[in-house]
Amino acid sequence: MTARSTLGHIELGVTGMTCTSCSSRIQRKLNKLDGVDAAVNYSTETATVDYDPARTTPEDLIETVRGAGYDAFPLSPVGGEEVSPGNELAALDDAREREASHLKRTTAWAAAVSLPVMLVSMIPALQFTYWQWAAFAATTLVYFSAGSVFHRATLVNLRHGTTTMDTLITLGTTAAYLWSTWALFLGTAGEPGMRMRMSLAPSHAQMDEIYLETVCVVITFLLLGRWFEVKAKGQSSQALRELLDMGAKEAAVLRDGREVRVPVDSLVPGDRFVVRPGEKIATDGRVVEGASAVDESMLTGESVPVEVTAGSPVTGATLNTSGRLVVEATRVGSETTLAQMGRLVTAAQAGKAPVERLVDRISRVFVPAVIAVALLSLVAHLLLGSGVAPSFTAAVAVLIIACPCALGLATPTAILVGTGRGAQLGLLIKGPEVLESTRQVDTVVLDKTGTVTTGVMGVSGVHPATDRTAEEVLGLAAAVEAGSEHPIARAIADAAPADGPRGEGFRALPGQGAEATVAGRTVRVGRPSAPLGRLKDAFDRAEAAGGTAVAVEVDGQAAGVIAVRDTLKPESRRAIAALRDLGLTPHLLTGDNPGAARAVAAEVGIDPANVSAGVLPGEKVGVVKRLQGEGRRVAMVGDGVNDAAALAQADLGMAMGAGTDVAIEASDITLMSNSLGAAVDAIRLSRRTLATIKGNLFWAFAYNVILVPVAAAGLLSPLLAGIAMAFSSVFVVSNSLRLRGFERYDSSL
Repeated sequence: MTARSTLGHIELGVTGMTCTSCSSRIQRKLNKLDGVDAAVNYSTETATVDYDPARTTPEDLIETVRGAGYDAFPLSPVGGEEVSPGNELAALDDAREREASHLKRTTAWAAAVSLPVMLVSMIPALQFTYWQWAAFAATTLVYFSAGSVFHRATLVNLRHGTTTMDTLITLGTTAAYLWSTWALFLGTAGEPGMRMRMSLAPSHAQMDEIYLETVCVVITFLLLGRWFEVKAKGQSSQALRELLDMGAKEAAVLRDGREVRVPVDSLVPGDRFVVRPGEKIATDGRVVEGASAVDESMLTGESVPVEVTAGSPVTGATLNTSGRLVVEATRVGSETTLAQMGRLVTAAQAGKAPVERLVDRISRVFVPAVIAVALLSLVAHLLLGSGVAPSFTAAVAVLIIACPCALGLATPTAILVGTGRGAQLGLLIKGPEVLESTRQVDTVVLDKTGTVTTGVMGVSGVHPATDRTAEEVLGLAAAVEAGSEHPIARAIADAAPADGPRGEGFRALPGQGAEATVAGRTVRVGRPSAPLGRLKDAFDRAEAAGGTAVAVEVDGQAAGVIAVRDTLKPESRRAIAALRDLGLTPHLLTGDNPGAARAVAAEVGIDPANVSAGVLPGEKVGVVKRLQGEGRRVAMVGDGVNDAAALAQADLGMAMGAGTDVAIEASDITLMSNSLGAAVDAIRLSRRTLATIKGNLFWAFAYNVILVPVAAAGLLSPLLAGIAMAFSSVFVVSNSLRLRGFERYDSSL
């Protein structure tokens, strides 16, 4: 295969597929072309193709699909340029809507024609003279016109020497139609005054039996099921569509000091635009003027707005809730976070889970096997003396009941809905194979800083001398530290009341701290320079717990000790308990000292034996490998560059979206929020999706395993078989759509 960097890339929309056998055949045809690597997805009706432009053109790809009996159209520009996933969805939606409209019209008139045929066939009181000929005329119209969607597909497949579920439908309805035609023209069924009693149970009538109502009802119900299926596919991708529609449509760009409304698509990096309260931020950028709170819930799932000021990064499609902002665009078009999220979700939905590839292989042999079972059933009944009519009924019922529609829909619809719902909650699952990983993991390794903790220093305790109060000590220290940008200084300044004393003559003491004059007294904050006395125990305890102890001295006398440490995220303890409830053993991994690691582990409920402290960035991979060597299946949650290798090594890597691009690229699941609770949601949703797939497959397999023998035994009528087969597909799709109701884990409980 040609090196990937030299390959062209194109996304194709594919129409006319009716089951996974179709998508498998198209994929095989495309992959036979020189330099082509293609993946065709039945559920999303797309083909993702990498090709060698020197040997194959996009036109060759489209013609190959058409030559296989289907149609294709490009979703992405020729040459592989980036394209908005929203535009891809729009093209697919248009094609799907046209197909749905055609199926709806066809189903409606077929039902209007079929209902009288069914009623007159089943109710003797309605059977007038020559009623059978009127029913034959109506059935002929339904068979050749409404049923043509199945018959055309069957002929195309036969030309290529293959069979699909359409083959079964055509064989079953054609057999019933030809039998009825023979009985009418050559048998006694066409005589005046002929009466027939029908039921949902198989009939054991003689040679004058006709199956016109079976032909009509089976075709009508299968058309109805296919229409439901097409509509459900549209609903399945609704979450992704809503996500991509969140972006702003216009931006107020500053041009020569004036605001000019322009389409978002025309923005370029460096443009400055105004965002007023209540407006969406047009694209990814950096705040250059103003302060506000930004609601990022549509991307991260977090409901608490984020405070932004000059210099803060902001994301397109998020909502400005309060102040006026001037934002400089940094990423536009296909490079924005929203577009990247869309591509990740689309790629996940276009991929195939291992179980789906197994289903594809089964489907290729299933149809020929069913035809063989139908023939054996016919021969066996004849040899057992059941008569031609009952034998024929059993064979037709086998052909109709066995159509593997539900089997083909079981996996892709669940993946489609599950990954779409995840995107709404800020959980980006990169591929369907990730779902299996979430079921297998039994250990979760948590990076401390930025994952379990905020990575921001905060005051954890104030210990005053006997003659002072904690508020007084904190106020004096803050008066000094207000002039410093050091993280510890900022933590102390932020913890003190805004109306506290003010310092003058700030002076930094390299390696020792800082001092200033506060209300005429010299206040020093930092390493102790005077005896601490009874405060020595508080100082040592703070250091032993992994924090940083700061001495506050007034005119050379110890006034108090302030303990500063990395602050714990408020939801971390609950989230780790929830991970444990999911069957995962939590491990804490950090480059901090053992005291700090043990203190955090104790707060969040992690066993001290599962703490790895003082680990250098390059050693994090070793910790993951060691756990894997002990037979554990490891999930890793991290956010930094130094976590990327460990995320890639883990059986399941989850990167915080507020982390680095390198970490996100190396992970299997991206958590767009910076909350550890999102990791709980990701595992819960992935496992729920996997459980839905398994439930769908159980239903689809059980349906065929149970009912094919029942039909072969002559205990199921073709009429009931057609109804049951159509509704099995509706059941599977409806079961997948339940994933749209998945709710976030509540860490506040």
